[in-house]
Amino acid sequence: MIGAFLARRASTLLAALALLGVPALAATPSGGGGAMGVDMPLWSLIPFAGILLCIAILPLVAGHWWEHNKNRAIISAAFAVPTAGYMLMTFGGDGATVLGHHLHEYVSFICLLGSLFIITGGIYIRGSLAGTPLVNTGILAIGAAIASIIGTTGASVLLIRPLLRANAPRQNKVHIVVFFIFIVSNCGGLLTPLGDPPLYLGFLKGVPFEWTLRLWKEWLLVNGALLVMFNIWDQRALNKEEKARPGSQLEDVMKHEPFGIDGALNFLWLIGVVFIIYASGSRMFTNGEAWPIGVSEGLMALMGVLAWFTTNKDNRERNRFSWHPIVEVAVLFIGIFICMAPALQILNAWGQGARDVAGVKFGMSEPWQFFWGTGILSSFLDNAPTYLTFAATAAGMNGVSVDGPQYLLELLQKGDMPVRLMEAISCGAVLMGANTYIGNGPNFMVKAIAEENQVKMPGFFGYMLYSFGILLPIFGIMTAVFFR
Repeated sequence: MIGAFLARRASTLLAALALLGVPALAATPSGGGGAMGVDMPLWSLIPFAGILLCIAILPLVAGHWWEHNKNRAIISAAFAVPTAGYMLMTFGGDGATVLGHHLHEYVSFICLLGSLFIITGGIYIRGSLAGTPLVNTGILAIGAAIASIIGTTGASVLLIRPLLRANAPRQNKVHIVVFFIFIVSNCGGLLTPLGDPPLYLGFLKGVPFEWTLRLWKEWLLVNGALLVMFNIWDQRALNKEEKARPGSQLEDVMKHEPFGIDGALNFLWLIGVVFIIYASGSRMFTNGEAWPIGVSEGLMALMGVLAWFTTNKDNRERNRFSWHPIVEVAVLFIGIFICMAPALQILNAWGQGARDVAGVKFGMSEPWQFFWGTGILSSFLDNAPTYLTFAATAAGMNGVSVDGPQYLLELLQKGDMPVRLMEAISCGAVLMGANTYIGNGPNFMVKAIAEENQVKMPGFFGYMLYSFGILLPIFGIMTAVFFR
């Protein structure tokens, strides 16, 4: 009965997406080229729906049990193992190829997040930063500026701890972390391929490194609007707190100390990670050939190891460093990466017109459809393959073959409409990752670090109330201004 209910809900969701003109994963390195998705029943989506429901509901109904990463790992395995078994037994070698691709993406994902988590955990920013609206807005603005340079993940794990320390005396600070996720963990990374994985994949497929700088107007609109909204919200929250403790000013309860940075050597390892990402994407040192699998991952892990052994442990203690947040991300996302495989294959076949979904045929043509389609899927699925899905669809619409290694460069040379479509795809993949906790890797990381610092963060659906109420109106304005 439960399985039938979930299947109906999954079918309804896909039908709703179809009505919005959402395409699916076109031929990507995942293998299969959508052929698998033709034969996959919709009930194969149940594990993916199940793991998402567990992430959303279990913290509410079994909070104490869910706090332990061991139990999170049990839930993750409970859905991932049957999914992997189904794909291997049903599709044999093709299923193994798809799973292998997803596992490689997962390893790259964890190596990046883990190395940055370790590196930034050794950087302690000293100073009497009082959590005033002006200071908080300034930190978020800095995060938005550097997210495109060191990536949304790097900026997030570097700045979240100083922000939490600055606001330690504050009573109401959930909104501070939520806006931090919006701006630093997502929207700030729109300007370069280093900012977010989808743009990096576009860079690998031929998008010039500097091309995304053309999105500065979209970047400015969304981040500017969010910073103004945050400042007003934070000022009202602080005023409310100050009325509850007459005669007290926030700066007075802060410990005053001079500004400084301990563990500055870690910036060298941070630059090393950024360089590895750029060098692998540019195919440096290999005469234009792709780097062998595992090289970039191994080098990023090496940066993390070097950071661990060259950092004074006192810095990590003052940062309240623990392995719990990165372990939480690791055990949950291994299940998510595996369970999303059938969903991506079904969407792939649907996008190529090889099947319908809940009786609905695929169809789209306008920039706004690409923006919202990419965004909706990027909110719940891996935004990197979703980006490639829409990019491949746009290429096909303009007579560009996706077989070439630099096909997106050819697409961008086809005129104004292909450029507008790629702008919409890029914005949708990056910006709408902020819609849910699982939309982008740093989101869950920041949530876990905040909870480690006694900030009671909203659950899965509670967070979506914030994101839908704040972000969707801004995205609506962006649609009217840029993607009509």
